[in-house]
Amino acid sequence: MEQDTNIPQHRKVYEILRSHITSGVFVEGDLLPSENELCTVHLVTRPTIRKALDRLANEGYIVRHQGKGSIVMGIPKGAGILSLTGTTSAIGQDNLTTHIIIKPEIRNWSEAFTFPLNKLEVESGCIYMERLRLVNSKPVFYDITMIPNINLSRFTSRNFENKSLFDILRKYYHIEVRGGEQKLLAIVADERLKDYFKVGSGHPVLQLNRKIETNRPGFSIYSQVFCNTDEYALYGTF
Repeated sequence: MEQDTNIPQHRKVYEILRSHITSGVFVEGDLLPSENELCTVHLVTRPTIRKALDRLANEGYIVRHQGKGSIVMGIPKGAGILSLTGTTSAIGQDNLTTHIIIKPEIRNWSEAFTFPLNKLEVESGCIYMERLRLVNSKPVFYDITMIPNINLSRFTSRNFENKSLFDILRKYYHIEVRGGEQKLLAIVADERLKDYFKVGSGHPVLQLNRKIETNRPGFSIYSQVFCNTDEYALYGTF
């Protein structure tokens, strides 16, 4: 599952065009190459290009106009943490830095941030990791992520420093976010959070416990996210 040769052609084209938009090759208001031009460049059929463009349109990266072509809308808006697009896509790779506190490792688990697990998830164990995420060099997100250890070959050996978890799951394992459930709590920073966020005693922090559903039946991503929202309002759809 992990080799690029197993990824459908329309997904490969989608990933290329999406990366061109998120990296700023195409910016808001730009016109993407025509379907014929994309067919020539990527050596694929027109239906393949249309599938890729339809997905970009559904996710809000482009708007398709009959007779005009595909107009770039930019990176989908939202704070990411409350959005399906993920923090990296919402904020932008150039502004976001990810530090790995605990590298992905296999662990036993019986629950995930108050969310019950199914039998297969418990029996398979989880891949556990912790990250600190900085926006414009300011620590804003500290997250703990737990993923079922099911058909994720070589996952623990991958480099997640300054990388998007959702992108890696989508590109290499064909796992896509579909929706989910999240619980929000208002807390004050404990000693660990005070150190990570560089804040004083009693500093308010938003805690999110999340169960993220995917296109794999019975396979969910679980995370606990702590947000230092002094300078960043969180918004978006989930």
